[in-house]
Amino acid sequence: MELLTFVSILISLIVLVLVFMRTKPTENHKEEKLEMFLAELNGRLSQVGEQVQQQNKNIEERFDAFAGKMREGIDKSAAETTKNMSSLQERLAVIDSAQKKITNLSEQVVGLQDILSNKQARGAFGEVQLEDIVSAALPPSAYSFQTPLGGNYRVDCLLQVPNPPGPIAVDSKFPLEGYQNYINAEPAQKPALAKVFSASVLKHVKDIANKYIVPGETAESAIMFLPSEAVYAELHTHFRDVIESSYKMRVWIVSPSTLMATLNTVRAILRDVQMREQAGLIQHEVSKIMEDVHRLDTRVGNLQRHFGQAEEDIRKIRTSNEKIINRAEKIENLQLEDNIALEDINSPIKIEE
Repeated sequence: MELLTFVSILISLIVLVLVFMRTKPTENHKEEKLEMFLAELNGRLSQVGEQVQQQNKNIEERFDAFAGKMREGIDKSAAETTKNMSSLQERLAVIDSAQKKITNLSEQVVGLQDILSNKQARGAFGEVQLEDIVSAALPPSAYSFQTPLGGNYRVDCLLQVPNPPGPIAVDSKFPLEGYQNYINAEPAQKPALAKVFSASVLKHVKDIANKYIVPGETAESAIMFLPSEAVYAELHTHFRDVIESSYKMRVWIVSPSTLMATLNTVRAILRDVQMREQAGLIQHEVSKIMEDVHRLDTRVGNLQRHFGQAEEDIRKIRTSNEKIINRAEKIENLQLEDNIALEDINSPIKIEE
């Protein structure tokens, strides 16, 4: 708006100059016109100068306001950028930590796969897991590992349970290959591989029944430990015939979680046996205490009789003492007469009982 006003004033000045140049007045009149023109020109120039100053002032104010808003926006943007960068660094640190954990987990999974792919290493893995669970649930006196049975075999773990039922053998088995082949098989191959898997499990059950159930040395049943919840769940879900066959052979199949429940039952049995033993010991000690009480009562009675006899003797002694005192008083108060014979005086004094 100020620029349009300035242009309009400038155009009017140009028009005045052109009008002045085209007129041809007299000399005096020319001078008067020139003075008027110059005066008007000065007025217009002053007005233009004031408008230009006002415009510059407005421009400066607008520029300052704009610069302030720009600085505020830049500061706010810088703060948000710094905050976002800090949050981004924290998230990158978390992601880096998670990546390291994933890498370690991948290495562990690869190592676990290598272990499970080898039968001997797989057996050692099951034994170690069995030892960890048993040692965490029972006191050291309630179990033993790699215990010889029947003279020819060693069981992974023998639970020292008192009769009945007696020591219980626990052996670890891990039929992983048959299970994986059955799980990963195509639908058309599953029936055949299911038979292979069930046959491998039943073979383990028969080995445990034949080796680790020893009459007179162990309980009438044994435990087969599967170190995999997935294999255990698959057996109980789709292979009920295998489970029923294991029941008939008195071999109980357990997983890590069900083994813990079984061990809790064993611990309760051991606690009950210990309480019965302690109760028998307490009963024996109580009977001994009763004998001591009777003996003490007899001795107190004897002592009471002795005290009674001593009291009677003291009473008799006091009676004799009183009689002696009375006799002495009589002798002291006795007045001798002249006619009393000397032999009467010298006669002994009889003391009555």
